[in-house]
Amino acid sequence: MSDSNLVYSTATGRIKQPKEASDLEVKLFKDGIIRIERQTKGRKGKGVMLVVGINPDDHDLKKLAKSLKSRMGQGGAVKEGVIEIQGDDREKLKGLLEQQGFKVKIAGG
Repeated sequence: MSDSNLVYSTATGRIKQPKEASDLEVKLFKDGIIRIERQTKGRKGKGVMLVVGINPDDHDLKKLAKSLKSRMGQGGAVKEGVIEIQGDDREKLKGLLEQQGFKVKIAGG
């Protein structure tokens, strides 16, 4: 049995598998425009704004998310190359991203 597939050990408990950079598939758009989407699915009706299309090689997503969350006054997270901000104030978020030099579109309804 190989250790690479080990997910639990009675001696140490659950073993986290390191994610490789190639496993992280980020949704990038050819036009270079960042999209702000709204999502409620799987969140018990609570909405979040998803900032999609930022290349993690060019920008530090954690720093960007932290500054956006503090300026918005809301919580959020970075998951799989997507910045999630709680709430639904997409116009304000669009303005903040445009101030930082991004081209932004509001996607979805």
